[in-house]
Amino acid sequence: MQTTMSPTDIAHWRSQMPEAFREPLAVRLRRYALLTAFAALFGWCLYDFGFSPERILTGLGRLGRVLSFMFPPHIWTEWEQIEAILQGLGETLSMAFLGTFLGAIVAFPLSFLGAKTINRLPLLRFGVRRGLDIIRAFETLILALVFIRAFGLGPLAGVMAIAVSEVGVLAKLYAEAIENISNKPVDGVVASGGSRMQAVRFAMMPQVMPVLLSITLYNFESNVRSGTILGIVGAGGIGFLLSDRIGAYRWDEAWSIIFLIIAMVYVIDALSAVIRARFIGSMGTTR
Repeated sequence: MQTTMSPTDIAHWRSQMPEAFREPLAVRLRRYALLTAFAALFGWCLYDFGFSPERILTGLGRLGRVLSFMFPPHIWTEWEQIEAILQGLGETLSMAFLGTFLGAIVAFPLSFLGAKTINRLPLLRFGVRRGLDIIRAFETLILALVFIRAFGLGPLAGVMAIAVSEVGVLAKLYAEAIENISNKPVDGVVASGGSRMQAVRFAMMPQVMPVLLSITLYNFESNVRSGTILGIVGAGGIGFLLSDRIGAYRWDEAWSIIFLIIAMVYVIDALSAVIRARFIGSMGTTR
């Protein structure tokens, strides 16, 4: 038999035994200690980074002046300038495409070695996984600086940086996609007398290919954005022109370049959505 207590009864017992309605002292002390530590860390960061209301107001004023160059956007009238901008955009797009494509080619076979459903050798799988971790530990910008030192300035260094970075990222994502597929089609192929390679070809690949395509397209879109940053350090692309305009305080041209980059990313995103809808839809229908 259960009895319910009215709010009056609860208030009465709370006044009689307040400690029974409170958290234990150890829990409260730990919470206060964590809050105090967080507040101290937050305050120290603000102090160490030179935060002050005057500095924020001054910075906002300068930011307003920079933003004032956004409109009206600068329009180039000489063909030499337009050609340089178009060439920079083309280099950035080419760097992202080649880097993603080369990275995907290398990452695809490595993903099978890193997937536990395919590679049954724990030591080899562990070595592949840790190798991919090492590659991902290096930011694309750092790789670009290394390849600039090796191959010199230009888009080649950017392509190599993106490709190496994509090997670590795509191989990991591909391996996880392979591990998460359903085993029922695989068991069906094996039960009907198919070999392991046939199970991979006719049971695994139809399931995993739409996911791999979606991952690759998304990384391509991301690499178009990161390719802009690589140009700032000398790896070619539109980033070099953007850095040059910012360094010369030609903010009207810089904002126009930024608008073009945004437009290019938007177009690529829209095209990628169309490709995903068409190919993934057809793959799903075939499957």
